[in-house]
Amino acid sequence: MSAPRFSPVPPVEPVRYYESPDSVPESWSPGRPGEIQGRQPEGERLGYQGPDQGYIIGLAKRARARVRVTAGEDMDDVLRGCSLIALRRASLFGRAPVVHDLNVALGMWGYLSDAPPADLVAVRRELFVGVGNAAHHYKEGRAIADMAPNETLRMSPSDVATQFSTQWRSLTGFAA
Repeated sequence: MSAPRFSPVPPVEPVRYYESPDSVPESWSPGRPGEIQGRQPEGERLGYQGPDQGYIIGLAKRARARVRVTAGEDMDDVLRGCSLIALRRASLFGRAPVVHDLNVALGMWGYLSDAPPADLVAVRRELFVGVGNAAHHYKEGRAIADMAPNETLRMSPSDVATQFSTQWRSLTGFAA
């Protein structure tokens, strides 16, 4: 390809090309103060890191029509609380969130059922109040995500759906 006339490179200059290095470079290690041994910090209310976590917003919008809430429950509170659980599940597998993560979260709390147990509804009504307002209820949202047992998060959505009506306390990690 010829160079344009306004190009600052003289047309008689030698052609540039790429040459691979003879050896493989050494492995990288963190050397900046902001990097904590090459991993994210873990602990209470620090969240669960993973790639493309913003995708959960679109998944939650699409799930809105399937979610069953009772009187006294707010749809935004439910979707945000369950989205936090879904993000935790996705981070356990080291990937971005998918619809199955959200289905497990909604299923373990009975939001995909037409007739959830009355005691479950009473618990979730109090637990999820205000969680949709992240600016004022961050701590409550993190607590919901933190209480979900890893055993439940590793289950398939169909297993959660079949077990939630009789074993919802163990699935959600809620201790009376």
